[in-house]
Amino acid sequence: MNRFTLQLDEIKAAYAAEPNPSLEVRLERIGRIEQMLEANEEKICKVLEADFGVRHPLESRLAEFQMVYQACKYTRKHLKEWLKPTLVETPLSMGASHAWTQAQSIGVVGIMSPWNYPVQLALTPAIAALAAGNRVWLKPSERSSRTSGFLASLIQEYFHPTEFCVTTGDAQVAQSFAELAFNHLFFTGSESIGKKVMLAAAEHLTPVTLELGGKSPAIIDTSANLRDAAGSVIYGKLLNGGQTCIAPDYVLVQASNRDAFIEQLQLAAQTQFSSPAQLTGPIDQEQLLRWQHLVRDAADRGAQIIPLLDSQHSQSNPFAPVILVDVSEDALIMQEEIFGPILPLLTVSDTLAAIEFINRRPNPLGLYWFGKDKANLQRVLDDTRSGGVTINDTLLHVTVEGLPFGGIGASGMGAYHGKAGFETFSHRKSVLEVRGFFGLKLFSGTKLARPPYGPRVERLLRWLR
Repeated sequence: MNRFTLQLDEIKAAYAAEPNPSLEVRLERIGRIEQMLEANEEKICKVLEADFGVRHPLESRLAEFQMVYQACKYTRKHLKEWLKPTLVETPLSMGASHAWTQAQSIGVVGIMSPWNYPVQLALTPAIAALAAGNRVWLKPSERSSRTSGFLASLIQEYFHPTEFCVTTGDAQVAQSFAELAFNHLFFTGSESIGKKVMLAAAEHLTPVTLELGGKSPAIIDTSANLRDAAGSVIYGKLLNGGQTCIAPDYVLVQASNRDAFIEQLQLAAQTQFSSPAQLTGPIDQEQLLRWQHLVRDAADRGAQIIPLLDSQHSQSNPFAPVILVDVSEDALIMQEEIFGPILPLLTVSDTLAAIEFINRRPNPLGLYWFGKDKANLQRVLDDTRSGGVTINDTLLHVTVEGLPFGGIGASGMGAYHGKAGFETFSHRKSVLEVRGFFGLKLFSGTKLARPPYGPRVERLLRWLR
């Protein structure tokens, strides 16, 4: 901890020497992230594959690199505008006074990134923090140790350690990292670890942004095209082997459509993931054992297991993706975020029943609705709470830089992406320049309200009403 404290002091000293970097400096730092990624795509794909066992390079480029490039491009386009002061209306009693807010950097931002997307979820918040004029210290996950180590070496090559530095290590290192007196701490991961991070940050009253997860539902309305919905659900569920915080965690469908939808899910899975090389593997043995345990527990409580892929494909994968039907609500898989290629399929009587089912549980990070019935869609949008929603597809709301990405309640607090990320890592300073009526100092500011109190202040109060 002493070593970490000294390192943080050094970074804070560098920030203090340049607390308001120019637009050009901010853009140049963001450009270095882009250059670093472009020059090392192939190598990063290889270390990602080494961590996951199986991960197609195109999936890494699509789900990791493209998101980072998009963040760089969007920030480069809009940063100048974000930095401009924002005028604020002043009451008539303020005369000609002038009010505005201006964005100000906050200092050193600590980022704790997860293992499931170890490049994207490390670099995207870093881009926002650098855009806001801050320094960044990253602690990547030890579960994706090869990628974390390689990313650390690249960042060391492209950045001075007082601009953007990385510390790798185990859970104890993460605990010490969370206890440091950052100016903001950004965490992506599970709800259980998020609670520990928030508790550690409280010692220094460090503001936190928590990007957690939860059980994101997919609702299949009776007006939905089952084939299209199944293709979207399978992609969202099996991307990265299901190890995605906004993956559809379970499906709610009316009983009359259940069997037909299962057939479409199987067809979609066999079409999209016909080759074992397309399906990303579990990050480690611990993850594989957890998936197996969740399925066994559900089966022990009466669930029926339906394979998504045929036996030939299943034999080539360490874990065969499955659908679960007739799942008991007290099964572990209905209590915990799955984070794997297991899809519980639950039947509901109608839209209101689906809404009630979702609302009996903690607020999810994402929600997916499929159909054409606008009235049912509006009921879902109005009466459920989730971090974000994609209609007639999955995952895509997270790819729109103009949309804030974040959770609500148990799925997290705070948001980032685009301008929301810039604002998360900025202080919005309020400024008032006091001026009198028509340039007369006699009527400016607090002069009319100052003691001794008497009829003059009484008249002022009546006027202010």
